[in-house]
This record gives sequence, C-alpha cells and structure tokens, in this order.
Amino acid sequence: MSSFKDHFSRQAAAYSRYRPAYPPELISYVAALAPSRGLAIDCATGSGQAAVALARHFERVIAVDGSVPQLIRAMPAAGVTYLAGLAERLPLRAACGDLVAAAQAAHWFDFERFYDECRRVLRPGGLVALWAYEKFHVDPALDAIVDHFYVDVIGRFWPPERRHIEAGYRDLPFPLAEEPAPAFTLAAEWDLEQALGYFGSWSAVQRYRDSTGRDPLPELRRALEPHWAGRLRRLEWPLHLRVGRV
Repeated sequence: MSSFKDHFSRQAAAYSRYRPAYPPELISYVAALAPSRGLAIDCATGSGQAAVALARHFERVIAVDGSVPQLIRAMPAAGVTYLAGLAERLPLRAACGDLVAAAQAAHWFDFERFYDECRRVLRPGGLVALWAYEKFHVDPALDAIVDHFYVDVIGRFWPPERRHIEAGYRDLPFPLAEEPAPAFTLAAEWDLEQALGYFGSWSAVQRYRDSTGRDPLPELRRALEPHWAGRLRRLEWPLHLRVGRV
C-alpha cells in the first residue's frame, strides 16, 4: 500500500466518534440510481458511516480502507464486510458490483488507477458516486471564527488535495458518463464538545500539533464559547455529489 496517503489513522478514534452521518436522502438517491441492489463497494470507508447507510439499500456492502486503525473502529452492521485495501487496487473480482461509492475521500485517490478499478469491478451500467462536504455553517459570527481558524491558523497545514473539497468537487477528474445530481445538505445539532471533537479529527489540526508542538483547539474553544453558550447549535454542511456510469 505504498501509494496510500494516510492522514487519519492517528486520529481514528476521533474520526469514528465525531464525523457526522450522511443524510438518508443522499443515500437513497444514490441507491436508486444503481442498476440493481446486489453489491455496493465503499472505498476509503473510514469508520464506516457511508457503508452502514448503504447496507440499508443493498444486499451486501464491501467497505475498503487502507487504514487498519480506522477499520478496527468501524461500525459493525449486518451486510457490511470490512476489508483492508486501496480504492486503486480493490480486493474484488471483475464485474461484481452495482455501485462504487467514495464519501469524503475521492480527492485522496490516484484518479487514473481508481477509475480503472471502477471499470473493472462494476457490471455494465454500474454507478460511481463520489461526494464531499465543506465546512459547516451556523451564523455569520460563528462562521467567521471557524473561517479564521481554517484559513489563518491551520491553513498552511492542509494537504494540497483539500482544494478539491473547497472547489465542491467541480475540478475533480471524472472521466465517466456523468449524470446531473442535486445538491444536498448534511445537518446535525451539536454542542461545543462535539464540534471541538470534529475539529480535532481534521488532518490539518494533527499536522499543526506535530509541527508546532501546540494544540490550537483551546484557543478556538475560547473564541467559540460565547457563541455556543452551552446549548445545541444546528450545523449545516453543503454537500456535493457527482455520479456517473461505467
């Protein structure tokens, strides 16, 4: 797995606990486009949020990730099998799948090799679905604090692939027969501790800690506390989806 860009193994516990769940309407939409409901393949599954959601619509889900610490913490679910492996080298036979999905992950892939694997493992007419979400929005005052943290505090520690998320996946290579897809919103009601746990799962936060020897979250907490005031806040992440067929 020499080509695997592992930005998340060390914060696998935080990733599993604090990453938001994908909206059911997104999962239902993607499943409805698949040519049948036999096998869905979830690439770079992380802790399994997308895999578990897809299992409600498909007979089987094979969920693959290159990070064993992530897989150890993945959510168990009936119909889901977790395997160590890469999106560019899937441990599956040819023409076996109806859907290849990648949630908040495709920007890390070697695109040419990944799409070659999609063509290999999918049946004719099989669907590829890639989605990603941006920073969350709450209100202008709170958003300004998060934007400052994202750009000015940890901005230089983001891997370059992050630009694809910032562009809403519009610049992501997609050499398939693409179909139009609606916009979705991921939403959750979180307290401040949940939000800070989510920030702690960011790869740029870990790289900031490694580089500076400091934790940027206590200062962020102090800035956010007056705007959270001990209550739940509704967070909304714009979500971008691209779908196409092999």
